[in-house]
Amino acid sequence: MLKKTDTPRKLRPATAMVHAGTARSGFGETSEALFLTQGFVYDSAEAAEARFKGEEPGFIYSRYANPTTRMFEERMMALEGAEDARATASGMAAVAAAIQCQLKAGDHIVAARALFGSCRYVVETVMARCGVACTLVDGRSLDAWQAAVRPETKVFFMETPTNPTLEVIDIPAVAEIAHSAGARLVVDNVFATPMQQRPLELGADVVVYSATKHIDGQGRCLGGVILSSKDWIDENLHDYFRHTGPSLSPFNAWTLLKGLETLPLRVAHQTKSAGKIADFLAERPEVAKVLYPGRADHPDAAIIARQMTGGSTLLAFELTGGKKAAFAFANALQIILISNNLGDAKSLITHPATTTHKNLTPEARAELGISDGLLRLSVGIEDVEDLIEDIDAALAAA
Repeated sequence: MLKKTDTPRKLRPATAMVHAGTARSGFGETSEALFLTQGFVYDSAEAAEARFKGEEPGFIYSRYANPTTRMFEERMMALEGAEDARATASGMAAVAAAIQCQLKAGDHIVAARALFGSCRYVVETVMARCGVACTLVDGRSLDAWQAAVRPETKVFFMETPTNPTLEVIDIPAVAEIAHSAGARLVVDNVFATPMQQRPLELGADVVVYSATKHIDGQGRCLGGVILSSKDWIDENLHDYFRHTGPSLSPFNAWTLLKGLETLPLRVAHQTKSAGKIADFLAERPEVAKVLYPGRADHPDAAIIARQMTGGSTLLAFELTGGKKAAFAFANALQIILISNNLGDAKSLITHPATTTHKNLTPEARAELGISDGLLRLSVGIEDVEDLIEDIDAALAAA
């Protein structure tokens, strides 16, 4: 049997990400054990019966739960301040499960219109096939959230900061509107990371992450996680999760545990570097605008000051020369890599209009501020001066 490591009730994030949730076998291993197993053996038929009845603790099948995966869930619970969690095979599995598990035909979703393309597909298309209607609103307009509410509204959904324009939505205010309507607020917190923003503490009911991003942080594996109260998970997610099978593999859970150990260090360094790069870009004539939550000129600076403890590892900027200039800039970079991923130890540049948000209509992209000249930069852990020199040379080429 595994033995939980005794730790103080409340650990600061850097400590919790090394120790929280650890359970050791009789071998006393230092690193978390990797349990690559599909099923589990019982001492007797009576023991199997008792475990399936819930009368005896223990694991049944890795699609339901696994010791390594549970360690990852508990470490995320400690970081997020959540009562319970379920780890999923990808970030989109987390988003889809968090929404689908609590809705039925005839229900209604209100979602911020500034969403990652796949998230928008889930709320607009997948849920429509299930008989669930969706209304998209300007997430920064509290009046728009309120006006969209119907008697059948059950879920509010947002990401903040948004992908890719880094709009920041007032979580406590939107949560209040949702709760007044009898709805639950689900927040995708990927761009802030749990190091910069804690949605559950701000009034959200459910928070989701693509653990593929900062939590792994080294481009190795896919993963996701849903965090909420134990009551919400028991009533909504538990059976959905067991029977539809979006569960995270034990190997990926182990990899993500290793990623969490360095998450505070990486995010702090990346955020500091992103701020310096944003300031550098803001002074360049080739750049029409810079969008970064850590700058005083961000349109949502007042909200950021209230609900975020730092900026972000990401920033967006628009080149004056449109798509031609954006492509020339990206192609001229020597250190920063062209990719649609984010949150990696390596710095990554993305052209949203032709990749992550290409399936939106030109009108929808224009409405969201995704111009042909817009680039999203995910800042890595490289020396910031090397990154600035790389950007400087690429701007000259563009």
